[in-house]
Amino acid sequence: QVQLVESGGGAVQAGGSLRLSCAASGSTFSAYRMGWLRQAPGKEREFVATIYWRSGSTGYADSVKGRFTISRDNAKNTVYLQMNSLKPEDTAVYYCAASRIGTMTPSQYDYWGQGTQVTVSS
Repeated sequence: QVQLVESGGGAVQAGGSLRLSCAASGSTFSAYRMGWLRQAPGKEREFVATIYWRSGSTGYADSVKGRFTISRDNAKNTVYLQMNSLKPEDTAVYYCAASRIGTMTPSQYDYWGQGTQVTVSS
């Protein structure tokens, strides 16, 4: 079992920044690939970014490349999503999730946090 708890969401104006955190716990979480995914009202959940605990290798959706950065702190068992140059279209509930494989497909993530709201106003 892997437990995930997100924090750091909020409201910001376009062009602003936010940093999301995801605290992980459980006996085997370090073997997982961690991801951030989001779901906007009326839309399907979509992949944002992923990182592998062990190697630190990362991947991003095209829509956030150059603006968002995923990172991890192994000592704190925490994954971060630094979001810069935010746009109104980034408004969504952001979820931290864990997958046994590297994937951009939401259904292939095994464990999910409760989600945190990010609202970007124009």
